[in-house]
Amino acid sequence: MSSIESNNVDHAELAKFSALASKWWDPNSEFRPLHEINPLRLNWIDERVGLKGKRVLDVGCGGGILAESMARRGADVLGIDLADKSLKVAELHKLETGVNNVNYRFVSAEQLATEEQETFDVVTCLEMLEHVPDPAQTIQACANLCKPGGWLFFSTINRNPKSFVFAIVGAEYVLNLLPKGTHEYKKFIKPSELAQYARLSKLDFSEIIGLVYNPLTKVYRLARDTDVNYMVACRKPA
Repeated sequence: MSSIESNNVDHAELAKFSALASKWWDPNSEFRPLHEINPLRLNWIDERVGLKGKRVLDVGCGGGILAESMARRGADVLGIDLADKSLKVAELHKLETGVNNVNYRFVSAEQLATEEQETFDVVTCLEMLEHVPDPAQTIQACANLCKPGGWLFFSTINRNPKSFVFAIVGAEYVLNLLPKGTHEYKKFIKPSELAQYARLSKLDFSEIIGLVYNPLTKVYRLARDTDVNYMVACRKPA
């Protein structure tokens, strides 16, 4: 693994997701929230870039939920992750569904950036930045992988008292939407911090949108409220 080792890895985080790997495609498992928000974020991305015919990189792809859905929209997708068990699940699901325009690699974004600099039309990195030691490094690698004029999409969790209550206490301990210990509050990222990381990577911060969960209706929706979960769209200058 030395050739693809990255210093920007939290092995405890990888172990968490590896332990749950067999459940990635079970919509009633711990990954239920990802299945429920995936159509929202997929449409949001597709509306901005037109995925059909685009070469797309999904960084931190896990079991392939987003990667495979982007491939179904006609994109040529590469999903990368350092959780080997999750990638095996993604590969198996690909074989079962026959979605041939998605591939997976066990490699870090930093390592891939040394091999395929500026070769992707679109780079997505969703629900991952709060799980790495240095999110700015990940964003820089994503920027290096994106073509000039291309789009990058990131999603993460805001850091404030409301996000602590909703994303940790509510989601993990009250509603049991996520396994306990999924998130660490200190790793949450304020939009202003994410915007700064983007600027340092010479990206144009284009748009921000919130993902809001209603515990009564059990429905997610896109909204202007970015207090908890949010996504951003960035553009690499041409």
